[in-house]
Amino acid sequence: MAGVQAGLLQAPGRGILARNRTFRSALKYSAHQKCSVSPRSCCQKDFANEPSTTTRRNILHSAASLGLLAAAVTPLEASALSVPQCETLSTATNGIQFCDVREGTGKSPAKGSLIRCHYKGRLASNNAVFDSSYERGRPLTFKVGVREVIAGWDLGILGDAEQGIPPMKEGGKRVLVIPPELAYGDRGAGRGVIPPKATLIFDVELLGKR
Repeated sequence: MAGVQAGLLQAPGRGILARNRTFRSALKYSAHQKCSVSPRSCCQKDFANEPSTTTRRNILHSAASLGLLAAAVTPLEASALSVPQCETLSTATNGIQFCDVREGTGKSPAKGSLIRCHYKGRLASNNAVFDSSYERGRPLTFKVGVREVIAGWDLGILGDAEQGIPPMKEGGKRVLVIPPELAYGDRGAGRGVIPPKATLIFDVELLGKR
């Protein structure tokens, strides 16, 4: 299980949320892979063929295009979530819920910039941790806003004024509750580690630029 957790983020890029040769973090996907359809479909193919070991650099691409978000999103009530760090959760129009545990004092990253983040990912359904850079002792490095990570991470870090999400600042810590449409969708990820249609909770700490 530890091996699977070590990479369940990268789309979430060569491995939201894996240079580690292990999943490199469920957040990243192969930069060399090309898809004839949407990025989300591409990501789902990755997971369908994904080995249970930690040997791939190209792991999970689960960024859903905003055009796929026409379906209604029903955000979970804050009281139904195990988020003790937050007194309340703000809800964006795309269904992402968030709160700033600590507001950063540095600059906000620009789209395409290489940043470093520590994070912990949990399932909203049972609070089970499926991935943590803290446990590995190494932050995740990726280019934000260019679909190296799941869409919920790009939006949750860069922010989106139209969606009602402010950008994170360096040094900040934010809780992101990401609906499946902006995470791993109907297929899930990691051979059942992330179930289909799973809402995910991420504790994200923006350390700064690389």
